[in-house]
Amino acid sequence: MKLINLDHISAAPLLPEVKESMIDAINSDLHNPSSQHQAGEAAAERLDAAREAVRQLVGAKDTKEIVFVSGGTESVNHAIKGVAMANQGKGNHIVTTNIEHNAVIRSLKRLSGAGFKVTSLPVDETGRVNPEDVAKAITDKTILVSVMHANNETGTLQPIREIGEITREKNVLFHSDAVDSVGVVPVSVEEMGVDLLSFGANRYYGPHGIGGLYVRKGTRIFPLLEGGVQEHNKRGGTENLIGIIGMGKAAELAIRDMDTRAAHLSELKQYLLDNLPKHLDEYLINTNLEHSLPDLLNVSLKYIEGESVMLMLDGDGIAVSTKSACATGSLRASHVLMSLGLSHADAQGTVVLAWGIDNTKEEMDHFLASVSECVHTLRSMSPLYRNHNG
Repeated sequence: MKLINLDHISAAPLLPEVKESMIDAINSDLHNPSSQHQAGEAAAERLDAAREAVRQLVGAKDTKEIVFVSGGTESVNHAIKGVAMANQGKGNHIVTTNIEHNAVIRSLKRLSGAGFKVTSLPVDETGRVNPEDVAKAITDKTILVSVMHANNETGTLQPIREIGEITREKNVLFHSDAVDSVGVVPVSVEEMGVDLLSFGANRYYGPHGIGGLYVRKGTRIFPLLEGGVQEHNKRGGTENLIGIIGMGKAAELAIRDMDTRAAHLSELKQYLLDNLPKHLDEYLINTNLEHSLPDLLNVSLKYIEGESVMLMLDGDGIAVSTKSACATGSLRASHVLMSLGLSHADAQGTVVLAWGIDNTKEEMDHFLASVSECVHTLRSMSPLYRNHNG
């Protein structure tokens, strides 16, 4: 049975061209790009070419502003902890939101234990933070604002450009976790007004375990990993050249195909929205449909548990998720959905759908038929549903 992957947010497949570029790199037996001999210089050229592709993808001015890291989590940790340590002489206050990824939340929790003060702002019922709230939260001790670009559970996009205008006016550094938007929608660090941007290759059909951190020229930041002078002295350690080459190829393809991909993804999103009412009732859409990614939809199915739906769909060869893959294993309701004002029961009844360029309307039809059957079966056993219907 062919898997219908509606969990691209956790694992988007490697594109064939990306895989070929990495196999070629392995077969080329590339040397260490920091070595000064000819073999090292040849490897450095491959590294530079990938860095240029990534620079173009995020709209940076200079390749020296791109730091290769092991993925989105390291990128976020580096941005937040590195800026905090480098700028603590200026202040100890950081502003963020209630719906950030655990990489942000736990980094800030660690800093809180080291004497930093954190203000976490609420979002409205559509999942967006008010830029005016950000402005009001900034004090003369604020050294960093960190607001994600796209939420990894709802797909909702934040008003990053408006927040960037505020942070520039107040001379405060601005970081955005854009792991789930870079390569999916157009991203320009210049237009966004960010000083730091976190992203990962796997979101746009590149390899897992490789990511990037954009650091605007002149931004004070300490290395997270001390060692050699690699990555413009911002991250010690020999680069994962094979992964970086794959990331660079994926970036090239994302730049080339972004418009056609977005059109296909948006068409599937609208198809789902149009057909969900034909198969389901009593559900909530938790994605801000006016401001969101084209490939993600968060749906709460009332009176049942999303975990049970996920397992039943898995048995039918359909992969979905119930929350961020990084939060899997937690029995608590999603902090993101609770921040939107959902009840605990509705938050627990959530299914996250994240499709890709390889998905089709026929697969969506299969999903709709299958989820309808799952919901019918589970509600027939649900005391919540029986009580609701008298």
